Amino acid sequence: MKKVVKHYIKRFINKINLSIIGLFMNSGFFSSMYYVLFSKAFRRENQAVLYGKHKYLKTTSHLSFNRYQLVRNIHRLEKGLIMKPRRPLFAKDYIKETVENFIEAWPDAKNRDDHQIIWAHDILNLYFELTTKEDELVDGLRKQFNSALTGDHHHTKVPYRRDTISVIPYDDLYKLSKQRRSVRWFLKKKVPRELIDKAIQVAMQSPSACNRQPFEYRVIDDQEMLEELVTYPMGTKGYGHNIPVMIVVIGNLDAYFDERDRHLIYIDASLANMAFMYALETLGLSSCPINWPDIESRERKMEKFLKLGKHQRPVMCIGLGYPDPEEKVAFSEKKDLDSIRKYN
Repeated sequence: MKKVVKHYIKRFINKINLSIIGLFMNSGFFSSMYYVLFSKAFRRENQAVLYGKHKYLKTTSHLSFNRYQLVRNIHRLEKGLIMKPRRPLFAKDYIKETVENFIEAWPDAKNRDDHQIIWAHDILNLYFELTTKEDELVDGLRKQFNSALTGDHHHTKVPYRRDTISVIPYDDLYKLSKQRRSVRWFLKKKVPRELIDKAIQVAMQSPSACNRQPFEYRVIDDQEMLEELVTYPMGTKGYGHNIPVMIVVIGNLDAYFDERDRHLIYIDASLANMAFMYALETLGLSSCPINWPDIESRERKMEKFLKLGKHQRPVMCIGLGYPDPEEKVAFSEKKDLDSIRKYN
């Protein structure tokens, strides 16, 4: 009898929710009001986006070095340099902030060995070589840029012709994609950090919007920390104790000046994570991507555990290690090609 009562109560509550959602869903304004009045689901995201935006704008408004702004603008310059036909003058709306940002970074001795700062130098150098010298703004910035430099500098990190042909046959790549499956049972064998770093280096070559790479990998291989961490995401029940290394992929929302880009932490990190998991397979390691649920109590635990800033969001977790050959993995049959692909 109790089950029957619970069933009808649940159906009644669902009908009420359906009616309320139906009233609010047809308008952007009322949809926002729904989440103000009836749900807290987006509050952490809203706050994180604002924290990230504030941090980004605060840095740029104080003319401090902002790596994300510099990288984005250098990427834009590089795209302009490879355009066909290339315009004799472009980037006037952002070249001033780019040069000023670069000059803030360049005097720091550490930055002189920073690959991205060197890349910024080389692209700016090429930009000023190739753009017209008849514009007052650009000519003044060219002199400012040149006066900030010391010593000889040769540009090597500049656009180039991609004349290489893949030596990896499609069949081998497809075989690797079939080999990679979510492994939940690992050998009790320590995973060398240098192998994890190698896989991350592959992940770092993944495409990223304006090359900003708004993510980082927090690698946890300390046993005591692992025992706590594996309980945070959902979906580790029954095998979490067996994971020798867990990575928490963190998205950094201070990479953006506008809310329009808030989803890029998920897009860019996911592109990198797939490459990371393929790289692990080539190194004799396997992995299990683990969903990170947007549940406030778990968010608070992860924030405290990793000492995250308010602008940082966990994107996903990845368990990894040496696969146990005696244990099984799920077959996980995928959809048919025709059900997932449409042309035009």
